[in-house]
Amino acid sequence: MNILGIETSCDETSASVLSDGRVCSNVVSSQRCHRSFGGVVPELASREHERLIVSIVDAAVTEANIRKNELDVIAATAGPGLIGAVMVGLCFAQGMAWALGLPFVPVNHVEAHIFSPFIDEGASHCAPAGAFVSLTVSGGHTLLSVVESDLSYEVIGRTLDDAAGEAFDKTGKMLGLSYPAGPVIDRLAEKGDPYFHLFPRALTSRSQTSKSYRGNFDFSFSGLKTSVLNWLQKQTPEFIEQHTPDIAASIQWAIVSVLVEKTIDAARSRGIKAVSIAGGVSANSALRKAMKEACDKEGITLHVPGTVYSTDNAAMIATLAAVKLSRGMKGEYRYNISPYASFGGGSRKG
Repeated sequence: MNILGIETSCDETSASVLSDGRVCSNVVSSQRCHRSFGGVVPELASREHERLIVSIVDAAVTEANIRKNELDVIAATAGPGLIGAVMVGLCFAQGMAWALGLPFVPVNHVEAHIFSPFIDEGASHCAPAGAFVSLTVSGGHTLLSVVESDLSYEVIGRTLDDAAGEAFDKTGKMLGLSYPAGPVIDRLAEKGDPYFHLFPRALTSRSQTSKSYRGNFDFSFSGLKTSVLNWLQKQTPEFIEQHTPDIAASIQWAIVSVLVEKTIDAARSRGIKAVSIAGGVSANSALRKAMKEACDKEGITLHVPGTVYSTDNAAMIATLAAVKLSRGMKGEYRYNISPYASFGGGSRKG
């Protein structure tokens, strides 16, 4: 079975061909037009997707060494995401499926991230044998989920305000770093002291306002952004320039330590011995290192996606479509878009 996956939920235009569970192509084009704005501009994102979608799909099909009439299924992100951006990929995919007489499979973007650490194992082995705790963390989402062996899952924690990736980008902007700031902070932090300044950690054991943090798996990063801004305003430009790596390392550790603590607490409380991290922030080297050390200490197996599958990509869309089809889901020919697509499609519980 040849499945074409299309992903346009934010600022990456991506297409991928999955053949019998193996990724044959995964073409990703990241938009650069947002850099001067310090964040993604929805209208610009939609226009870039419109400009690129045909060439990206053609490139993915060509790289997979097949013809379009050899495709069996077309899948695309149906949400959540920027409404205009999602519409470009979704409408293109549905139109292409109709023109070729193929079934269409809508895919939840966040669900696809949850199972992305297992893409290299093939669509038929998209999760460990038992349950695992999934940390899905990106510029738009920060979620903790418990995934069962039948691939049903329960979201047990989510951000109450800002996502971790947004906290990276916005604090990086305060430091004058280019967008996206997350990778820049990661590189700078390698030369800095993560304990240079102790920024607040909300809803954790380090929080002065949360006395009953255990069992609370929600996240909050808006206070961190405010704290960084207030602290930077008290410093001289010379001081900030001199200590930028230390400040970057301190910000990074304030975010990473919260993500690790809550994920390990969730696994410990449920008696689960497997953890995965996914989403754009899962590429952060400090998060991978800290999570690995914490998991090793607890005797927990850690699953992480290949770097190419950490950020938004169509391979995860095609892979989850294959999983859904293998479990009895029927392809559709039409599907309504939603920027707030619920987590489920028959797979969520609770």
